[in-house]
Amino acid sequence: MKRKIIKCHCGAHAMKRPASVVHGDKAQGKYLYICSRYPACDSYVGTHKKSLKPLGTLADKGLRAKRVETHKIFNQLWESGLMQKWQAYKWMAAKLGLNTEQAHIAMFSEYMCNEVIAECKRALKNNNIELVS
Repeated sequence: MKRKIIKCHCGAHAMKRPASVVHGDKAQGKYLYICSRYPACDSYVGTHKKSLKPLGTLADKGLRAKRVETHKIFNQLWESGLMQKWQAYKWMAAKLGLNTEQAHIAMFSEYMCNEVIAECKRALKNNNIELVS
């Protein structure tokens, strides 16, 4: 079976490395795909625990922060009881015109994150659910 080549947005290849390369000893047993230009290019993405496949696309510090912000607001849809988690992902896919395979925040650009944030805020407000920051 041919290995899939994972590339960074900067054009360099990404390599699977122990997460301790970036996060130190606190990341024992975890892996990341890290840009081969790291740390000059500060882009990486986590892996699935079992398959070690990338969770999404490589992201630099700014995009990683935007994705974390997006998850915090998106999670409020199901943590508030407004919908179940699987329903929230279907809702997000429909709002963005994506299929469920594409509806993963770890694959989103900053633009797509901003779209999710705006839709989530609108849904929470329309249902009288206070936004938790």
